[in-house]
Amino acid sequence: MAYVTITYAVEDRVATITLDRPERLNAITTAMPRELRDAVERADRDREVHVIVLTGAGRAFCSGYDLQEFAERPGAGAGSQEMPWDPTVDFAGMWRNTHDFMALWRSPKPTIAKVRGFAVAGGSDIALCCDLVVMATDARIGYPPARVWGCPTTAMWVYRLGPEGAKRMLLTGDLVDGPEAKELGLVLDAVPEEELDARVEALARRMAGVPRSQLAMQKMMINDAVEQMGLAHTQRLATFFDGVSRHSPEGVWFKQRAEEVGFKQAVAERDSGEPIAPEVGR
Repeated sequence: MAYVTITYAVEDRVATITLDRPERLNAITTAMPRELRDAVERADRDREVHVIVLTGAGRAFCSGYDLQEFAERPGAGAGSQEMPWDPTVDFAGMWRNTHDFMALWRSPKPTIAKVRGFAVAGGSDIALCCDLVVMATDARIGYPPARVWGCPTTAMWVYRLGPEGAKRMLLTGDLVDGPEAKELGLVLDAVPEEELDARVEALARRMAGVPRSQLAMQKMMINDAVEQMGLAHTQRLATFFDGVSRHSPEGVWFKQRAEEVGFKQAVAERDSGEPIAPEVGR
């Protein structure tokens, strides 16, 4: 596959996948999930690779789905259909994206997300599919579309935080910085920006010295414990609810506002703390 939205490199047993749309804070396009999965599977096939590091070009990890493409553009599109909508069509598209992101989870090799700037909305979905997440202290992570127009399809919040921690994040849509994310148990570590590269490199190098078979067995055993808790079923429900949330009365309002005033203003209104779409939510 010729990559348009990512880059791929291998050095000293470590494959580095970089989300590469820095001008859009590495926002997700329709092509990015497929390219990400292809790159992960490429690393899986490479016997020289022991560890995969996922990062973002420029000043952010990933700002979520590109709302300029999915919300601001007038009319139906990848993120919304004309009403009445067909939930099976929506589910098929988002379920494929979920499986693409989960290539990071399925990989027999350890995956590390290196987060600077933002890992928000769909960007947090991607980061939390990795085995380990290391953040800069001033980076921010969260899922604001939980307020309206989204449900985290990978559902990794509950498996990392437990029910109360997941509710704290998803019933508010708040963003938290690196130290708070570490305190919550959401990420492995939070370090100053200038130490982030070195911290991730040291972690990757430590794992890279372990035989591939040992890494694969330990990861498979741990992942199996999570999957026995019902991960696949939860992800199906979350992916279905994601489509519902974009076609509810409030979801339609958000899309209309994005078309009218631009997605940045629509997001600011959604996240302000004021009642969302009061004219349709009574």
